[in-house]
Amino acid sequence: MTVLPASRLKTSGSARAPNHGIPFGEAVRVWAKIACLSFGGPAGQIAVMHRILVDEKRWIGEERFLHALNHCMLLPGPEAQQLATYLGWLLHRTKGGLVAGALFVLPGLVAIMALSWVYVAFGNVGIVAGLFFGLKAAVLAIVLEAVNRIGRRALRNCIMLAIAAAAFAAIFLFDVPFPAIILAAGLIGYVGARAGLPGFSGGGGHRPSKGATLADADSALGEAVPDHARPNVAWALRISGVFLALWLVPVALLVFGTGDVFADIAVFFSQMAVVTFGGAYAVLAYVAQQAVEHYGWLGPGEMLDGLGLAETTPGPLIMVTQFVGFLAAFRDPGSMNPYVAGTLGGLLTTWVTFTPCFLWIFLGAPYIERLRDNRVLSGALAAITAAVVGVILNLAVWFGLHVLFQDVDVVRVGPLSLDVPSQASLDPVALLLFCGAAVALFWFRLGAVTVLLGAAVAGAGWQYLQGIG
Repeated sequence: MTVLPASRLKTSGSARAPNHGIPFGEAVRVWAKIACLSFGGPAGQIAVMHRILVDEKRWIGEERFLHALNHCMLLPGPEAQQLATYLGWLLHRTKGGLVAGALFVLPGLVAIMALSWVYVAFGNVGIVAGLFFGLKAAVLAIVLEAVNRIGRRALRNCIMLAIAAAAFAAIFLFDVPFPAIILAAGLIGYVGARAGLPGFSGGGGHRPSKGATLADADSALGEAVPDHARPNVAWALRISGVFLALWLVPVALLVFGTGDVFADIAVFFSQMAVVTFGGAYAVLAYVAQQAVEHYGWLGPGEMLDGLGLAETTPGPLIMVTQFVGFLAAFRDPGSMNPYVAGTLGGLLTTWVTFTPCFLWIFLGAPYIERLRDNRVLSGALAAITAAVVGVILNLAVWFGLHVLFQDVDVVRVGPLSLDVPSQASLDPVALLLFCGAAVALFWFRLGAVTVLLGAAVAGAGWQYLQGIG
């Protein structure tokens, strides 16, 4: 544990270097440790960061940590990865943010890529198919648990409940695009908060800990604003120019050059990076609406397989998009080897998903103090979070229909579009595995990784019994 003497910890002043007392090499090791331990979705990942950076290392104070988290929740994309980037930037300027954000993604990138190869090579073979069969049922329970967890935090009054219900109806019954739902919710929250309506006060958030807290003044970083954290227009223009080029130049080259599946991947996931507020499950709703139904890159069951892989590997759950990009390019490789195309598709997906995250942080972080206690932005965030609950509920219902039933028809009546399952196609084994996973999560409160592994083993066991039966 790194604990600096109180005499050094309480030294403040704007001229103090941001990495005072914290060697960059040690910070790299700590960020690598956090990345390897980051299982269980954003709540678990944020808790790991809090435990190591605030409680153990005492590098960041409690209030600064929570303020940084609230800022990241206002941004599109994975808040846990953005929080790591922001805190790394606070400690060691731009290089600290780059290292922290990249290391947070790297273990998941490697793991998902390796498992994607295994999936396309052996996914339909015996025991492996059974493993993924079990994962599907458990992931359905995990998505329902996410609805419950986020809903308890976000649906604090009738207004938020109404926004969630409207979002569910819009996407489930009328196929309204996810970005339109988010924009409408944000506008409603903005107007409501600006009008002073009490139902729009405050935003959602993760509270990593309770009890004794570390004051900012007693942390290694201190409570003063570091020099590099102050607004600097010249720096902001330079950094935004660099990351806009890193993000959009490859997209433009693919769109105007190849025009193939790689161009579609680049454009689609770039759009996703701009509009996906609410974390990985909200992303999945958008991906399911487009990648499955519009592009036809993969099926609903395969989406569940990808989420199961992302849940059981370190890193952001949004890494499931790498799995989607891999399958999209693998199945439409053109003149390439399918495995090479799949690898490039997965890497391209990850690049256009996470490069914008660095842009949002480096461009907006110096202005973070201006967002503190901003009532209008908090109201917009609260409404968006409520809408995300409805979107995730739609995702749970959509997954449930395709996991528990083998035959689902789409019935259209005017503007209405409804998925109707055939009752005769209900899979009793999938239903049993789902119920077992739900009991483990809601009743026994087991961790997501434990539940996923247990369901995967049960699915493999069932597949084995089928084989010898």
